[in-house]
Parts: sequence; structure tokens; C-alpha cells
Amino acid sequence: MAELTFLTAVRESYDTVAADYVERVPPPAAMDPLSRAMLAGFVELVRTAGPRPVADLGCGPGRVTAHLAELGVPAFGVDLSPKMIGLARQAYPNLRFTTGSMTELETGDDELGGILAWYSTHHTPPEWLPTVFAEFHRTLAPGGHLLWGDYVGDERLQPTQGYGRPVSYESYLLPLNRVVGLLEQAGLVITARLEQEPGGLVTRPRACLVARKPE
Repeated sequence: MAELTFLTAVRESYDTVAADYVERVPPPAAMDPLSRAMLAGFVELVRTAGPRPVADLGCGPGRVTAHLAELGVPAFGVDLSPKMIGLARQAYPNLRFTTGSMTELETGDDELGGILAWYSTHHTPPEWLPTVFAEFHRTLAPGGHLLWGDYVGDERLQPTQGYGRPVSYESYLLPLNRVVGLLEQAGLVITARLEQEPGGLVTRPRACLVARKPE
């Protein structure tokens, strides 16, 4: 089956920018306080629910995956870009990283205690988000938690440069209520939401959602 066009664009673009991404994107310790707090709260929820693995989907070079592991959960990373996965494996050889797509996860049903989708769904066309969110629901164990964080808005961006390199991906910024509706349609229950306006380390509107798969 041929790879979807948008997946090819994302994979090739992040293969191109991988080394520059590591240099330009701050590590978790340099995130804004609210983002760090959301990650810590997510880890506590997952740990309370039981010792199941946590998937960092769209893990990039693995920094956030490693941060989750340091906070005490059995985290592993998945990314579409082989170059990103190579950097992650080199930096964190004791953790598991694999190439893969959120549209078709190589994870069994009801297997995960948690899913982190941290600024990793905005390159997905809106018509494909139901497929992605259905995969989240399928792979989460009953009682498992999702932490979704991303930019929000109502526009489609077509950048030609990213992290100092030419790119061919597109970004789709959706209103937060639309994301909430799509997650609920997938069978997940929203338990918390955080909206952040631009200021300081926050350069554009963004949001975090915590969702849970019912028992």
C-alpha cells in the first residue's frame, strides 16, 4: 500500500531538519512551567493506574521520552522520521525507539497505560485525525490516559522553511473544541484542559488536553 502523501512530506522534512531540530528546540528542562507541570501530572496519572508502557508518539530526538522515563514510567518513542529515531537511539541507548506512523500503530489492543502526543498531530490533515485518535483509543488500556499538547487556531500553514532548512510539510491548527470533539468521537473522555496565550516562552496559542479511556 502506498504511503500517504502527507506522511511522506512529514518524514522527508524531519529527516532533513533532524540535526538542526536538536540544536534549536529546547529540552524539557527549558520548557515553560505549565508544560512541565502537565507532563509531570500525566506521569502521576499513568503511574497511579498501573505499570503499563507509555508511548511518546512523534517523539523526535527522544528528549521528552527520556524525561518521562526519568519521572518513573516505562516510556518508549515512535516517530515517522528515521533520522530522528537514529538521533534518539544514539542519545538514549537504554530506551526503545521505533519508526512508525500514528495512523497505524504497531501496538496491540489495550496495551498502553499512557500516550503522549506532544506537538505531534498538527501536521496531520483534519480528515485523518479520526483515524489517529481511533488508534489512540485502540491501543490504550481501559483506564489509560492520553496527554495531547499542540498549537491551536483556525488556519492551514504551508511553510517552506523549518529549523533553517527547506520543508514540505503543512500544519493544520484547529480550534480546541474541535479537537475535543474528535477525541470524544473516538471514545475518549476529556478530564482536563489547559489553554495558553502567547507570552514569554509561549509564541502562539496552544493547549493541552488530558483524556482517559473508560474502564
